[in-house]
This record gives sequence, C-alpha cells and structure tokens, in this order.
Amino acid sequence: MESTFSSPAEAALQRETGAAGLPTPLADLDRVYELERVIGFVRDLGCQRVALQFPDQLLGDAAVVAARLEETTGSKMFILGDTAYGSCCVDVLGAEQAGAQALVHFGPACLSPPARPLPVAFVLGQRSVDLELCAKAFEAQNPDPTAPMVLLSEPACAHALEALATLLRPRYLDLLVSSPALPLPVGSLNPEPEPLERFGRRFPLAPGRRLEEYGAFYVGGSEASPDPDLSRLLLGWAPGQPFSSCCPDTGRTQDEGARAGKLRACRRYLVERARDARVVGLLAGTLGVARHREALAHLRNLTQAAGKRSYVLALGRPTPPKLANFPEMDVFVLLACPLGALSPQPSGSFFRPVLTPCELEAACNPAWPPPGLAPHLTHYDDLLPGSPFHVPLPPPESELWDTPDVSLITGELRPPPAWKFSNDPGCSALTQRPQLELTESSPAASFLSSRSWQGLQPCLGQTPVTGAVSGRRGIAIAYEDEGSN
Repeated sequence: MESTFSSPAEAALQRETGAAGLPTPLADLDRVYELERVIGFVRDLGCQRVALQFPDQLLGDAAVVAARLEETTGSKMFILGDTAYGSCCVDVLGAEQAGAQALVHFGPACLSPPARPLPVAFVLGQRSVDLELCAKAFEAQNPDPTAPMVLLSEPACAHALEALATLLRPRYLDLLVSSPALPLPVGSLNPEPEPLERFGRRFPLAPGRRLEEYGAFYVGGSEASPDPDLSRLLLGWAPGQPFSSCCPDTGRTQDEGARAGKLRACRRYLVERARDARVVGLLAGTLGVARHREALAHLRNLTQAAGKRSYVLALGRPTPPKLANFPEMDVFVLLACPLGALSPQPSGSFFRPVLTPCELEAACNPAWPPPGLAPHLTHYDDLLPGSPFHVPLPPPESELWDTPDVSLITGELRPPPAWKFSNDPGCSALTQRPQLELTESSPAASFLSSRSWQGLQPCLGQTPVTGAVSGRRGIAIAYEDEGSN
C-alpha cells in the first residue's frame, strides 16, 4: 500500500528497473566506461573508498566495472544503483553513507553542482555518431552558410561534435560548438575568456556576441521516447531562432519549432493554473543539488507574497498515489534539477498539475516580464539572488500588486492578494473578526469542512463512561479466543 509520506519498503524490491541494456562486451568495456581516465582520477586523489553511481540501464555492467577498478586501483568500490530522486543527479547522500571519498557518475547527467563538496568524475558514455549523415542533415536544414549556428548534442554524443564541426567549417563561417559543463580538474585555471555556461553546457562566445543570436542543431535524442534534455533546450532557446534535431544513428532530422511552441503553450497554461491556485504544494525533489534550501525558502516567500498558502512535502520521487493523498493542493511545484523537473510523465496521471519553479515565479511575481519577453529558466538556481535572471519582488506599496488580472481559464477577475508581503512570517497568519476574536485562516481547513466525510468523529460527551476491559490477544491471523480452527 502506498504510504502518505513515502513509498512502501517492498517497492524497492518490486520496482522494475526499466529496459536494461545489453551487457557491454568485455573488449569494449575500457572504451565505453573510460576506465583509464577513471583509474587516473582515483589514483590522483589517493582515495581508498569510491562510490560508483550507475543508472538503471547500465546496472548490468556495474559488477564487472567495479571489479576491474578494484583490481587495478586497490581501492574499495561501492555501487550506488538506486537513488532517491533521479539517476542524473550526483547521489552525494548515498556516497556519504558508504563513507566514500570520491564518486564516479556513469551515464546521462544533469551536471548540477552537488550540495556538498565531493570529488566527482563524470563518464557520459560515447554513443556512436554517423558523421557523414549528420553533416548532410545539417546542410539540408541550414542552406544559408552565413547564419550563426550552435552545435548541441546529448551528453553521450558530445565527443563527436568537434569532428562534425571540422566537416562543416569549410562552408559555414559562424559555427559554435558547445561542450558539457563538466567540473574543472582540481588546480586548473579558468579559461580566458570565460565561456558562457547555460543549459549544463559551455558556449565559447566571441566578445560582443549573444547566445540569442544563434540557431541550434541538436545531435541525439530518441524517436521512441521524449528526451528531457531536448525539452530543456527547446523551452530555454530563443523563440525566433531555428532549432532542429538529428538522430545520430540514421541522420533523420526534424524541425523542432512546432514542438517548442507546444511546450511553451503548455507551460503558459500551467502558469495560469498557478495564478488561480490558493494552496501550493512544494515538492522537495532533490536533496543533493546545491542551493536547494535557498530555493525552497525563495518559493515559500514567493507564495506568501502572492497571498497563497504553501506546504512543503518531502515524498521522494513524486508518484500519482503519493500526491493523491493531498487533495487540498491546487498545484504542485517540483523543486528538482532541470532534467528531473522536465522528465516525461504519463498524460493525465497526476490529479493536479506539477509545475517547475520558473512557472511559479511567473505566476506570483508581478515584476516578472510578460510571456515572450521572459526567458524560461529550467534551473531553480537562475531564480535566486546573484543570478543575472533574478527579478526581485516589488515593494509592498507597489502598484503592481493591485494590477487587475483576469484568469484565462475561468474568465473571472482575480482579486489582489488579501494581505501584502511582510518580513514577519507570523503577522500574516492571523485575521481579526468583528467579535475581536483571532483565528487562523487556513485554506486546508476550509477544504476539509466542505468535504462530505471528515474522518472519525470523537463525539465528546455523547458516549457513556465504562470501565476498561481486557481486549483480544494474539496476532491478526490467530487470536487466542478463535481456537485452532
């Protein structure tokens, strides 16, 4: 049975790990998992205990890789095969429980900075890329050789981007190659000039150039299932620039403009749902990414300033049965890494919409730019103070809080916040009635009073007082007074 606050213990044993990939041939093991680089990483740090984090589809090779590394380095290896939230994030909590001094992350990664300092090496994998087919696809999608373009890819195809750019640069003059934003080695200096870092990638822009000037050509993805990394790029890329994707195996291309428009329209609908909401559930979707506590405090202040109630829920991975235990919530906001917040979910599986922090910011901050002018930020860190995209809340006396607003879903006029934002979190929880009584205003209590069944009634003072008697003894399947039959 699904618990209110966590998954049952049996779920860890009964959960299907998904489509497990075929075991890697032993001859290709060193190349696929870059064991030589991993061995150098462990030896340079002098670690005696190292955690190896694998996603579900690579667990078939975990034991062989761990044994090979233990034999070569002499260090103790621990396999982390089940993370609390998503396999794309570094599981620093699991590594700490194992007493690991370093961690090696295999497979797709969001490259979000961990919440605790821990030496991490990323092995993104090397998916095969047909360079000739991809080059022809690029030329077919971009006939203008002077148009500025950026080469993007899924992390497993990043190794082939420079080779692809070498084939294209004789004709295309303004071609930019992105690279994964991997952590720099200890003791290394930052490159000059420092490249722009967005979407988990680095862009070596020339001085005076902006990323919004470039179109994009994405190598990677799968035709079978949506790619959250591609969705992240489509939402955050400049709407007026061309964006196309290419399958690295077949060279099949697709113009992603229509899909990007659908994603933005869906996100605007979620912003409207957040504006209509009175009670917001903040889902703690990560504990291992940096600044998640600051982001949670920011979202709570944001909902309070907009006159909404918020409740923080730590449920692990969000599932429909877990969230169905909280019917009082109008919307949920998932505080997770960019890939975790955009991971595909079955259509209609959740009974309430699940939003990203950027959509809540657009709904509750009246100073946020209107649609079309505001960027869609996929990482909650971009919303916090210190980021160039941070938009502070207007002061309480600002007229922005009283601007009339009409719901595009219900067609009704939204009232302004019943109370203004204050630095004192307690002053807004009490409202005064004409009888000079103080009561706490709680939308959750109002929702409970409107339900036909409100739980077991205590009926205080309505039942006679009786003495305590001895109850049944035993366990549920064999009470003592039931006999042997």
